Amino acid sequence: MAEDKKKGGLLRSSGLVSGLTMVSRVFGLIRDMVIAYFFGASAGADAFFVALRIPNLFRRLFAEGAFAQAFVPVLSEYRNRESKDAVRALVSRASGTLGLYLLILTVLGVLGAEYVIRVFAYGYVYHAHIEKLALAVEMLRVTFPYLLLISMTAFAGAVLNTFGRFAVPAFTPVLLNLSLILCAVFLRPYMDQPVMALAWGVLIAGVAQLTFQLPFLAKEKLLVAPRFDTRDPGVRKILTLMLPALFGVSVGQINLLLDAVLASFLETGTLSWLWYSDRLLELPLAIFAIAIATVILPGLSKDHASSSPEEFSRTLNWAIRLVLLLGLPATIALVFLSDALIATLFFHGEMTERDVSMSGMALAAYGVGLLGHMLVKVLAPGYFARQDTSTPVRYGVVALVSNMVLNLVLIWHLKHAGLALATSISAFINAGLLFYGLKKSGVLVLEKGWSRFFGQALLANLVMLITLFLIRPAMNTWFAFGLVERIVIMLLICLAGALIYAVCLRVTGVKVGQFIR
Repeated sequence: MAEDKKKGGLLRSSGLVSGLTMVSRVFGLIRDMVIAYFFGASAGADAFFVALRIPNLFRRLFAEGAFAQAFVPVLSEYRNRESKDAVRALVSRASGTLGLYLLILTVLGVLGAEYVIRVFAYGYVYHAHIEKLALAVEMLRVTFPYLLLISMTAFAGAVLNTFGRFAVPAFTPVLLNLSLILCAVFLRPYMDQPVMALAWGVLIAGVAQLTFQLPFLAKEKLLVAPRFDTRDPGVRKILTLMLPALFGVSVGQINLLLDAVLASFLETGTLSWLWYSDRLLELPLAIFAIAIATVILPGLSKDHASSSPEEFSRTLNWAIRLVLLLGLPATIALVFLSDALIATLFFHGEMTERDVSMSGMALAAYGVGLLGHMLVKVLAPGYFARQDTSTPVRYGVVALVSNMVLNLVLIWHLKHAGLALATSISAFINAGLLFYGLKKSGVLVLEKGWSRFFGQALLANLVMLITLFLIRPAMNTWFAFGLVERIVIMLLICLAGALIYAVCLRVTGVKVGQFIR
């Protein structure tokens, strides 16, 4: 009974977090539509995305990356084994140590903003884009303190999650989207450089996000004064655990850095085109792949703990089939409707027809790899559930190095679309390695009927593609429609495609509803 109650609580928490994450995604999409309306893919928008990317990169590297992976297990151990005073002391010393290091990094970043931009956007220097360089430097001086604020927000969120308060950290990202929307609409007219309103929106959001979580920390009696102490055993353990995690996370961040550097060598608008298209790629990943991964991980962990390899393999088979059922049509939609999707959401205000076309190219290149990204999400739990974290990291490093090499190769002929395509290919490399590892070790045994299932899915997707080809309006028609018309027509096209797909699956013998249940 207690175990069932615990599982029910976890499921409710997971559902709540998923719902709030979806709210954040929706507001994020609205945020990007507002940015596209007021700034399009201009030099100012490019400069903002560079200035936002840099503190976010360091945040992922230190706070939400290596530090979070090291801090949460130690805090959980203290919570289960030590007194509340010991937990409070660890929170105090860990926050003080992290906070001081981040404060030093933030001050250095603000003072050396020009040098940081010269590294992250060296193309601006190479092409002597003096005005764009100066604007990016000015914006970075405003946005870099976000690193300190959001990192401490992530720290507070990790503490709250450890104590079962999942809703507050899950809702917090909405505040960034709201701040950027409001600043773009209301603060922009008062700025000499209107795009600077976005930079101030980031800084305001950092203050709001951290402040929002403090009362909930206080309610848990964990709002303690920060204290720098690297000699504390708990802090030393966290720092020790950070080193291998830092290595694994840094490879991915170096890859992002290379993407930004290479994009800065291309024409104005490149960073914006990649940004808008990447936002659309994230939607099906969040709705489908992350949801499936969230569902299967507890079951896989239970199967492993109870020594049920058959059930473990059966769960993985189910997850892969569901990813194919959902991922293949989503891939076709992103690739075939790429221009139309970009036009539907972002073609207004300062966004031009050429911006739509270039963003559509990037979205099509990103969309090719959607299935690879989704497979990575559902195959990785096959390792995590068995407490094998080193193997996915090794495979991830191989994929990321491949991504770097492919970036350098594909950018010459495909420009910004080459950067997106390199990301897609590396996703399939990662998924292929994960699949091979599970199959080779005998953890994943493919069930009978896979060939028939794949044929059924392929036929249904082919019919859906033909349907989309027949009912999709020409691109010049999309530009003639208004925003509301475009959204309504796109929804009808997606619904028609989904209906045809579902009917074809049913006719070929795939019972989707029963399968999902």
